[in-house]
Amino acid sequence: MYSLGLSYLPVSTSSLLFATQLCFTAFFAWLIVKQKFTAFIINAVVVMTLASVLLGINSDGDRPHGVSKAQYLIGFLMTLGAAAAVGLMMPLIELAFSKAIRNLTYSSLLQFQFTLSAVSTIICIIGMLVNKDFQAIPREANEFGLGKPKYYIIMVLTAITWQLLNVGFVGVIFYTSALFYGILTSVMVPLTGVAAVIVYHESFTGLKGMALALCLWGFCSYFYGEYKMMKKVIDNETPETIDKVENEPRRSNAPFIV
Repeated sequence: MYSLGLSYLPVSTSSLLFATQLCFTAFFAWLIVKQKFTAFIINAVVVMTLASVLLGINSDGDRPHGVSKAQYLIGFLMTLGAAAAVGLMMPLIELAFSKAIRNLTYSSLLQFQFTLSAVSTIICIIGMLVNKDFQAIPREANEFGLGKPKYYIIMVLTAITWQLLNVGFVGVIFYTSALFYGILTSVMVPLTGVAAVIVYHESFTGLKGMALALCLWGFCSYFYGEYKMMKKVIDNETPETIDKVENEPRRSNAPFIV
């Protein structure tokens, strides 16, 4: 869904629009894992989501050459759908950790990641077989602007990069929360937008600049709220509570079995 949306939208716009996944992540985290919200977290979610909504205003000037209004709308909706799917997936992974994986080891991480990758690969292969996309790969390689060898090199490097990213997000969710992963994903938006302007020479409108500022504002709001919360917990700690925590049973070290 995200790839289809990206084919009709500029990179910077699609990346900013994908930041709405934070709103979906927050909602599903509250619904599935009972995520608690503070005023700072709510502020971060609202302003980061508002940053993406701004992109829908006066979008005609941002439409790539050769893309119709209908195609632009399809790209807009597909990117939103991808954001919703990611927003649902993150809390489900956190729920799986809380129910099945009490201690994240290297083997359990690989097993979990292998399961996710295997299922997604099977689904993608079925879709490509039905749509006859495998026959299009050689043609795309021959028409690739940088040459056929670089086409395959980029495909391999992209696959490796995504695997590293997936391993990282699994660890982030286990040690923090699905909502924190959503915050990190949203804060990558400014970097992607700036990179798209530099590499692809895309236009950087005032609305995009405002959206970037809102993303940074939300990121700072979230971390300031977490800082205040942790400071309050540390200030309220007593020797009795510390002893109680230290005497609590440790999590099971049994590996996760698929």
